[in-house]
Amino acid sequence: MPTGTCLYRNTSRQMVILRCIGPETFFQEKVVFPFEDWLFRCPPHSRVDIWTHGLTGAEQLDSINAEDLLLPAEVVPPDGG
Repeated sequence: MPTGTCLYRNTSRQMVILRCIGPETFFQEKVVFPFEDWLFRCPPHSRVDIWTHGLTGAEQLDSINAEDLLLPAEVVPPDGG
């Protein structure tokens, strides 16, 4: 399955949970700390959901197409990120 290298930057002051959901049962989840960058690989047409923990439990902050987080090929490290 082809993948691309994506970059997510948590610009908030709170920890978030990033869930990447893609085709063919692709799934990955990562806690991203405030002001942390995370490079990750995922297949095209994946969805990236950003969650946090609020007063009433889990709250979805955002849903992003993975294509919007793709890095141009010329800035991806040779080992793929």
